[in-house]
Amino acid sequence: MTSKKPFWPRTSPNFLACRVAARAVMGEQPRAIAVGLSGGADSLALTAALLAEGHEVTALCVDHGLQEGSATQARRAAEQACALGAGAEVLRVDVGKQGSVEAEARGARYRAFAPWEEVAVAHTADDQAETLLLSALRGRVAGMRERSSVEGVHVLRPLLSVRRAQTEAACAELGLEVWQDPQNQDLAFRRVALRREILPRLQEIVGGDPVPALAQAAHDAALDDALLSTHPTTDCTALAVLPEPKRRRAIAAWLREEGVEVTREAVRGIDALCTRWHGQGPVAVRSEKKGTRLEVARVGGKLSILPRSAKERSRARQP
Repeated sequence: MTSKKPFWPRTSPNFLACRVAARAVMGEQPRAIAVGLSGGADSLALTAALLAEGHEVTALCVDHGLQEGSATQARRAAEQACALGAGAEVLRVDVGKQGSVEAEARGARYRAFAPWEEVAVAHTADDQAETLLLSALRGRVAGMRERSSVEGVHVLRPLLSVRRAQTEAACAELGLEVWQDPQNQDLAFRRVALRREILPRLQEIVGGDPVPALAQAAHDAALDDALLSTHPTTDCTALAVLPEPKRRRAIAAWLREEGVEVTREAVRGIDALCTRWHGQGPVAVRSEKKGTRLEVARVGGKLSILPRSAKERSRARQP
């Protein structure tokens, strides 16, 4: 019996870097794994790396229906996966219109991944750096973990130590034709604007590539968050006895589970409902869905999310 000929060239240092990173997260024992595949450089490099490491890969190619030709691109990505030796499925999703396009598409994508036990996604060190900056602008520094749960899906991120330039070079080494997503040029998206305008400016200011330091800070923040996180609870007495870092993380985790935007001001106000209760009014919060006004109140010793009252809306408009 002859072994299958490798699809990668003998000298492929960037592809090797992707394989080494994937091996560190996945382990050396081959197993069945699904991977989110758009056809871009990152996800193609990840798919190829997992296959080269001996895993049984199923590529999940999502058609969000947001661009002309999206169905064709999803099928093309599936064909590329099959040519490499993976299985593939095209998943058509409906993207909601209540929140931002990015958030709604992400939610729809991960809900489509729900039938699979584990899904690997191709976030890189560059994505990690961007996530740190975006989260800091929202008032809470955060990073992505190698393993986490998103919309109930067990998500693996094997390429967090790999640079975007390396995945592009890896695809060139493998002779793979990479899809260039037009939305990655649209400065209306905050992440794109950060990538194309802010990070290059930061490089000029600091006199060097800012991504490694930012990605490391994001990694450290993710580790700290995992260490300090606790299971969400709404019981004010239980929250009040927790150390402040764990209490505030528990409040933030609960808000995220309920689809509420997490801001420093909101967490501080809700924290006071638990620790400095004197009958004060509710805390106004923003839903992740546009047009939905909410508030967090202490009701019967527990935190509750309620529609924001007309009285509170009027008070918020007063100078």
